[in-house]
Amino acid sequence: MPQFVIEREMPGVGGLGQDELKGASQTSCAVLRDLGPEIQWVHSYVTDNKIYCIYRAPSEDLIRQHAQTAGFPANSISQVRNTIDPTTAD
Repeated sequence: MPQFVIEREMPGVGGLGQDELKGASQTSCAVLRDLGPEIQWVHSYVTDNKIYCIYRAPSEDLIRQHAQTAGFPANSISQVRNTIDPTTAD
């Protein structure tokens, strides 16, 4: 299944507490349950002013539907074409 990186511009998000991040996670998971098993949230990286999320889905449209329903921005969605890490150099 295709994997995507979603960039969410959310000023100040890095200052949110655990309870606020938990609430956002619960909102996302509830929408995912409603959308069905074709879309999966892998994990997210929270920085000072953005969240970078990794999702698996059959299309960018389903990612956008999740973001709109959950009330999260999806400023950029890019399909992952390949992955590399230090072992790639071997």
